[in-house]
Amino acid sequence: MRVAALWSAGKDSCLACYKAKLNGHKISSLLNFTSPDGKYSVSHGLSAKIIRKQAEMTGINFLQKAMSGKDYEKDFIALILKLKKNEGIEGIVFGDIYLKEHKDWIDKVCKKIKVRPVMPLWGKGTEELANEIIKKGFKAIIVSTRKELLGKEWLGREVNSGLIKEFKKMGNIDLCGEKGEFHTFVYDGPIFKNPVRFITGKKALKDNHWFLTVNPDRQRK
Repeated sequence: MRVAALWSAGKDSCLACYKAKLNGHKISSLLNFTSPDGKYSVSHGLSAKIIRKQAEMTGINFLQKAMSGKDYEKDFIALILKLKKNEGIEGIVFGDIYLKEHKDWIDKVCKKIKVRPVMPLWGKGTEELANEIIKKGFKAIIVSTRKELLGKEWLGREVNSGLIKEFKKMGNIDLCGEKGEFHTFVYDGPIFKNPVRFITGKKALKDNHWFLTVNPDRQRK
């Protein structure tokens, strides 16, 4: 089936896209949504330019669209209808794992625009998925955290078995960050033709979340 995949730049969307490909789906486009000014991603606070660079390394067509919060659903539907017409997509790949309110929205919108939701991660245990991400060779760092749960010292940490063990000991952190405890940026893995070259910058606090600046490394080829 020809599908478009939602692309946040994080580990769950990367894994979902990868698994969708393994399951025989043809990924026609990666879809990333930004703030109304087009500068930052809606979900992870990453710069639009580093996500464009990341997507370039996959070799898959990439669409980045600025979204207004209040009209998100309307804008989303309009974009998917356009892709149905222009690219012939029949489904959309989502990286959601277990939040029912998310799935309810997905089911409602997909039914309205007559496309099939493809959810390769849905219903899987988050420890199982976290370990799969590591074993498959995806490389990622933490780029955003909820202040009340994880401080700025966690920004830039590699997603590896040691990190998962630390989160398990804490007991209040979902191992995939499904409730927004943390977000990640993936810079290498089986879906990429080449690793993403990047540099990290300042750490900033905004809306009770810590964010790490990530930019393309223009000094390295």
